[in-house]
Amino acid sequence: MRTLKGRVAVITGAGSGIGRATALLLAERGCALALVDRNEPALDETRELARALAPGISLHAADVADRARMAALPSEVIAAHGAVHVLVNNAGVSVLGTLADQSLDDFAWLMGINFWGVVYGCKFFLPHLLAAEEAAIVNISSMFGFVGIPTQISYNSSKYAVRGFSEALSSELSGTRVAVTCVHPGGIRTNIVRASRASGPGDVEDQKNTIEMFDRFAHWPEKAARKIVRAIERRRARVRIGPESYLTDWAKRLLPVTTQRLIGYGWRRRRS
Repeated sequence: MRTLKGRVAVITGAGSGIGRATALLLAERGCALALVDRNEPALDETRELARALAPGISLHAADVADRARMAALPSEVIAAHGAVHVLVNNAGVSVLGTLADQSLDDFAWLMGINFWGVVYGCKFFLPHLLAAEEAAIVNISSMFGFVGIPTQISYNSSKYAVRGFSEALSSELSGTRVAVTCVHPGGIRTNIVRASRASGPGDVEDQKNTIEMFDRFAHWPEKAARKIVRAIERRRARVRIGPESYLTDWAKRLLPVTTQRLIGYGWRRRRS
C-alpha cells in the first residue's frame, strides 16, 4: 500500500501474540484499529497499549468460528470507522494429538477457528475491501503449512488449508486493488502452545517440552509483526518468518517424500 496512515485495519486474535504486536505496529503507522478477540480483558489491554498511537480504536468481542457473529462484524466496523482497508486473519488455536487419540470434536473446534475463521473474515469483509481505493488481506498460515508433523494433524490440516485458500483467493483477486498475503511463521512466543489442548498422555509431555523449547528459542511476536506490516506495504503474496520456516519450505520442495520419512523416523524414536 502506498501509505498506511489513515487506513482502517481489522485484526482478529488481537488480544495477544502476533495479533497484538501487529495491531500496535499498524497503529504506529497511522492506522485506525478494529480489534477482534473472544477474550475481552485481553482486548482491553491491547487497546490501552495502542491508545496513544492509533487515531481510532474499536473493540469487537467475537469468536471467529461463529458464522453469524462474523457476518455481523463488518457492519460494526463500518459503523465505527467508515471503511476497511486491511484485514489480518490471525486468530488461531492448537490441539496436540495423533488422529487415533484426537477427538473429532477437538478437530472440528480447531478447524472452526483456524480455517473457517479465515474464510468468514475474507468472505464477509471482501465487499468492503473491494470498495476501498486500496486494500490488503493477511492470512496467517504457519511453517506447518509446508510440512506434516506427528501430533499436529489438525493444526497441519488447518494451516495447509489456509495456504491453499489464500493462494486461490490471490489468483481470484489478481487485477483488483486487494492484495492477499499468506504468512508462514516458524516458532513464535505466543500463548498458542500453552493454551493448546492435549489428547493423549504422551502429548502432555510433548506439550511441556515444546513450551520449554519455545521459551528458549522462539522468535518474539514483534519480529513477525514487522514482516507482516512490511508485506502489507509492499503487497507481497507470501511471507516466511524465521529460518525454520525457510528450511521446511525448501526441504519439502527439494525432498518432499524423504523429509516426511525422516520426520516420522525421528518421532518414532522419541516415542519409543
